[in-house]
Amino acid sequence: MEKYIYSFAEGKKEMKQLLGGKGANLAEMKRLGLPVPDGFTLTTTCCLAYYENGKVFPDTLGTTIAESLKILEQQTHKGFGSLEAPLLISVRSGSVRSMPGMMDTILNIGLNDDTVKMLASQTGDKRFAYDCYRRLIQMFGNVVYSIPAEAFEIVLTHLKEQRGIQLDTELTGDDLHSLTIEYQHIFRQKTGRRFPQDPMQQLLLATQAVFNSWYNPRAITYRQLNNIDEHLGTAVTIQEMVFGNNGKNSGTGVCFTRNPSNGEKKLYGEFLLNAQGEDVVAGIRTPQPISDLAVTMPTIYTEFKRCAALLEQHYQEMQDIEFTIDNGQLYFLQTRNGKRTASAAIQILMDFLAEGLLTKEEVVDKVTFDMMEQALHPSFSEEELAEHSPFAIGLPASPGAAVGRIYFSAEAAQLASENDEAVILVRQETSPEDITGMIVSEAIITSRGGMTSHAAVVARGMGTPCVAGCHDLIINAEKQTLTHPSGQLKEGDWLAVDGSSGKIYTHVFELTQTAITPAFEQLMVLLTDMSDIDVRANADTATDLQTALYFGATGVGLTRTEHMFFAPERLIEMRRLILADTATAREIPLNKLQHFQTSDFEELFRCANERPLTIRLLDPPYHEFLPHDISEKNALAKALGISKTQLDQRLSELQESNPMMGHRGIRLAMSYPEIYKMQVTAIINSALVLEDEGLTVIPEIMIPLVGSVTELKWMRHYLETAITELLVEKNSHLTYKIGTMIEIPRACLTAHEIADTADFFSFGTNDLTQLVYGFSRDDVAKFLPLYLEKGLLPHDPFQTIDIDGVGQLMKQAITLAKKAQPQLKIGVCGELGGDPESVAYFHSIGVDYVSCSPFRVPLAKLALAKASIEAETFIVI
Repeated sequence: MEKYIYSFAEGKKEMKQLLGGKGANLAEMKRLGLPVPDGFTLTTTCCLAYYENGKVFPDTLGTTIAESLKILEQQTHKGFGSLEAPLLISVRSGSVRSMPGMMDTILNIGLNDDTVKMLASQTGDKRFAYDCYRRLIQMFGNVVYSIPAEAFEIVLTHLKEQRGIQLDTELTGDDLHSLTIEYQHIFRQKTGRRFPQDPMQQLLLATQAVFNSWYNPRAITYRQLNNIDEHLGTAVTIQEMVFGNNGKNSGTGVCFTRNPSNGEKKLYGEFLLNAQGEDVVAGIRTPQPISDLAVTMPTIYTEFKRCAALLEQHYQEMQDIEFTIDNGQLYFLQTRNGKRTASAAIQILMDFLAEGLLTKEEVVDKVTFDMMEQALHPSFSEEELAEHSPFAIGLPASPGAAVGRIYFSAEAAQLASENDEAVILVRQETSPEDITGMIVSEAIITSRGGMTSHAAVVARGMGTPCVAGCHDLIINAEKQTLTHPSGQLKEGDWLAVDGSSGKIYTHVFELTQTAITPAFEQLMVLLTDMSDIDVRANADTATDLQTALYFGATGVGLTRTEHMFFAPERLIEMRRLILADTATAREIPLNKLQHFQTSDFEELFRCANERPLTIRLLDPPYHEFLPHDISEKNALAKALGISKTQLDQRLSELQESNPMMGHRGIRLAMSYPEIYKMQVTAIINSALVLEDEGLTVIPEIMIPLVGSVTELKWMRHYLETAITELLVEKNSHLTYKIGTMIEIPRACLTAHEIADTADFFSFGTNDLTQLVYGFSRDDVAKFLPLYLEKGLLPHDPFQTIDIDGVGQLMKQAITLAKKAQPQLKIGVCGELGGDPESVAYFHSIGVDYVSCSPFRVPLAKLALAKASIEAETFIVI
């Protein structure tokens, strides 16, 4: 027979899955010898059985509760419903994962019209007895019968006004007696029945109500926000009441063992004298800081401080403690791992390490990826999010949170930003022309595209929140409207964007900003030391690189040169180059672009300061650079000095059915090799400038989209010839490397051949995934959510490595390449280089480095440290 009830003496902290956090921790505190009122816990399996039975208790539960109550009566020397020594109990929820305030609690169960008189007589305090009774009626009515708490509060407020007082504690026993009678009248009026006088009936109804609260709206919302499984259920703890409202030597409070905002090693909490637990959070009275307890009750404070330190050391976590003082006696009613800001969590962990409470490995184990994300980006409070529903949900393309006014074009966004407005750029999809608007935006929203779309990649690089592929939105840039399922917004309206969840709100939330602290920097050093795999950054500008270096990147694994042509004066030359139909026509834009490139590379090399810098040569799918709407085409024709008809004809000639698999990368350079010659000339010239300044610069030149060794051999010979001529002319012996991006399946299968010609490999996981699956990165967002919803894919392969397909090709390529060239440096530079699960896999197949967006560098470092620890543990076992 299933065991549904455990006494505190039978439990321990390891039984959290069964007893819930509250029940397991109460049992553990008992084992530690802390003063905890006796009680027992109904298990989470009991809750699940209750729901499986159609919200009916299991057959034997009533009998088992009665038996457990008899044991509790023996422990407390009181009787439940007794007129001699009445036992009062509390009924509290306690889920496996902490859900503070989301479910229900009822105190003072066991009081009725008779026992309240006995309690008043025994304690000699009528005020205390009727204060407990009126609280029970209100809580019971609210939780069990859904009577609004305001119905009772109105009467309480009116009574205080009549008496000319402000505080509940100023009410007399007679006042509270009359208030209890009025509360009972409200109860009968709202429910059509008398307040139950049978203590056992009170208990069973309260237990049922707490089980029911597992599915109340706020609990459901909280679980969704925090990814808590609804099938866990909640435990219910039944415990002897102790009374914080038992006079001036009594009180109640909540305290963290450290400051949850900044992690400072100092008790952080509040307490109220002559009050019960709900008073602290209700805001009816202003609590006192916990430090005042040292003056008010110095002996109690000393004991509390000792026990708090004991709990923190025992759990190796900052604790959130609920306590009550009953007539000078301290009791602990709950302890749990305290919720804290990400920066506070990191501070506490690094302090624990310094204090010897945790090892380096334990610190890394306790640092979560969510914690790291929150430490890097602003966020909205979970409490505020729980109160509002999003009006649209898309792909969480770039984490962080932002609030601003919506604008539908880069020009409008830039103008609004110049007027000091917070801007959110809303587009069907972004293109290089939008970069000026993207740069000034607090967040970016697109109705098309996926996790590797232009908007997503650029936003992640800038650390800007982005929600992509929001198909429920109809964006009309000309009319400046955004239509969604429940209404329409216009330019200038406010939005809140949560790039971490993909949710968009019309409510204006308050942002919680985070700053990089010394503790975070210490953590980065710790993570770096715990892995022998480097973390580089994808950086297209010196600003990107500076951000990445700040986070501890060891260099640059990918500079996308096509991303250097977004500015208007560069984009026009890029378009001139693409649209040119002769070598002569290409000379002018190439010369201008070489000037821009030389300056850019010089800045990057200087910022890298002798760290490795891998530069990918041009890889532009034409459609990303060419104009699409009529106004853009007209402006371009005018700038180029050609007719609209001539422009349309040339655009038609360049049109491709599948541009992502078309004339790009090395294929483009085979047709127009002078483009790559221009780029390597710019790279080498800029490196020579830095060499003259005394810096050792070894450019790493990466050729994209190579599918065969013959391609790479031809292009390498062509580039080396150009570089050699340049170095001879400059009388330099500059060292450089020429490698390739492995992003075509055939390159993986022939990696041993390509390795003989390449100085390094770098996997481009975005295109490799696209080609392995046959999914277009531009169009996959239209159907991928359906695949995920139906369970046809375990995850988005553009976000997390497809181990069975893409992963196996990578593993095979590394094996073949290392066999041919054991010293070959192999990295990963696609977006998966910043995904924790993917990085752990890359660690297992022997890459030398991963490269990712600057703001994902810390995530990659954490993933590698965790993977290193796991690998060492496996070896030891």
